[in-house]
Amino acid sequence: IMPAGRPTKYTPEIIEAAHAYVDGGWEEEGDLIPSHAGLAVTIGVSRDTLYDWNSNPEKQEFSDILAKCNILQERKLLNGGLSGSFNAQITKLALGKQGYSDKIDQVSDININVSEYSDAQLDAIISENS
Repeated sequence: IMPAGRPTKYTPEIIEAAHAYVDGGWEEEGDLIPSHAGLAVTIGVSRDTLYDWNSNPEKQEFSDILAKCNILQERKLLNGGLSGSFNAQITKLALGKQGYSDKIDQVSDININVSEYSDAQLDAIISENS
């Protein structure tokens, strides 16, 4: 008995088209960077379907395709951002999705007994060390 529901769109032809997209087809499609949205449009599925296939252990080849798309996107964003050919705000936003951040983690190594100081003295210490 076959399971109910629509037949899967996950076919060798779809995988071939997905490979073609990450292997340079994204440029032929007119995309400035490879993206999940561009891949989804190119192969005719929703982004949710991409992510469903990505999380399915039986579809490892597709996970590899999405990973390659992410790496290519990161590289294009870095190069475009550094060269100034991409809008800085959009590049920053897109790289944030890749795990980049402009946040600075600051660690202070000051040990004081706060009960020995007035509020004004503590404010001065904080101002000096920030």
